Amino acid sequence: MLNDQDRIFTNIYGMHDRTLKGAQARGHWDGTAGIIKKGRDWVIDTMKASGLRGRGGAGFPTGLKWSFMPKESDGRPAYLVINADESEPGTCKDREIMRHDPHTLIEGALIASFAMNANTCYIYLRGEYIREREALQTAIDECYDAGLIGKNAAKSGWDFDVFLHHGAGAYICGEETALLESLEGKKGMPRMKPPFPAGAGLYGCPTTVNNVESIAVVPTILRRGAEWFSGFGRANNAGTKLFAISGHVNNPCVVEEAMSISFEELIEKHCGGIRGGWDNLKAVIPGGSSVPCVRGEKMKDAIMDFDYLRGELGSGLGTAAVIVMDKETDIIKAIWRLAKFYKHESCGQCTPCREGTGWMMRVMERLVKGEADPEEIDMLWDVTKQVEGHTICALGDAAAWPIQGLIRNFRDEIEDRIKAQKTGKVSAVAAE
Repeated sequence: MLNDQDRIFTNIYGMHDRTLKGAQARGHWDGTAGIIKKGRDWVIDTMKASGLRGRGGAGFPTGLKWSFMPKESDGRPAYLVINADESEPGTCKDREIMRHDPHTLIEGALIASFAMNANTCYIYLRGEYIREREALQTAIDECYDAGLIGKNAAKSGWDFDVFLHHGAGAYICGEETALLESLEGKKGMPRMKPPFPAGAGLYGCPTTVNNVESIAVVPTILRRGAEWFSGFGRANNAGTKLFAISGHVNNPCVVEEAMSISFEELIEKHCGGIRGGWDNLKAVIPGGSSVPCVRGEKMKDAIMDFDYLRGELGSGLGTAAVIVMDKETDIIKAIWRLAKFYKHESCGQCTPCREGTGWMMRVMERLVKGEADPEEIDMLWDVTKQVEGHTICALGDAAAWPIQGLIRNFRDEIEDRIKAQKTGKVSAVAAE
């Protein structure tokens, strides 16, 4: 279990002062200029050595991503864009950083931008996050007033500006290239890659898009050292991580823990156990709604990191938004609800996603009521495979995977419901 002195986010519950004075008292903005004076290469090499993988879901090594930015400017400016469009159902970790510990993010933005030769950072904030915007903007204003950002930021010799951009509540804008389109004032629709943002991103300039948590942990890693951070978790799954646990646990919460903690320890220590006990656990979605669900009995001993959940359980850590479902859950209806969400949020650019999400949702609707034929289960599986991997962005995959997880793990339940409906033994729960 993570000791308090090893926590990066010291005010995640808002129990302390979130102003600049409070943040400095807790050790933030300490020696920032000294970190910057060590130079770009040192910052990027330390980040690589720390083993930090992106906290937005994909888990791409952060230091490596930074190193893709051009070393020398060709005359174009470079940008850091922070993805604060936290719209994945179940995910609510970044909002706690922005609400209660915003200075970790602003200081991280300064250091990361310097490392990538960027003088400007845009924070793209989810449309529904009104209070978060107020807290973050207040923190940015404080930093300007104190000279920590702006001209000669924190007396480092580096000029740096931060702009907060409020989205309009579209899930698709969480995809990095759709986010860039939206920032430019266009409709939020994903771009084809290549070119990748590091070559031609915002306004056609070199750009890196990073998640809030990925940037907010940077100053602490650089202060305490790469070995300290990489000391948590298994190989290739280093560091501490914010877990957002919701659903049928006794105490849902957002908590910072070491990577590779076991699912059982996470739930027992921080959530007071499963509602109705471990025997009542039916299924878990371990990483936000776009990763496949896992049967409860397989989750108890699961290791909460990228490689174990993907390799051993065919799911993923994603954003570490852990959705727990007990045996009272109608799992078919729960996955139908996610199918409905992805159908609603598809931008409509790619045919497999535009047509497939609606098709999958309608078949799921019939499965909820038990009104389908058993052959339709395999047909639905085939359609998820035709959507997955055939779209510009990952929304197609996100729509397909929950349904694949349902069919893989709970096929017997779907078949039982169809049988019961055919024999008239049960009035199946109607999808509403």
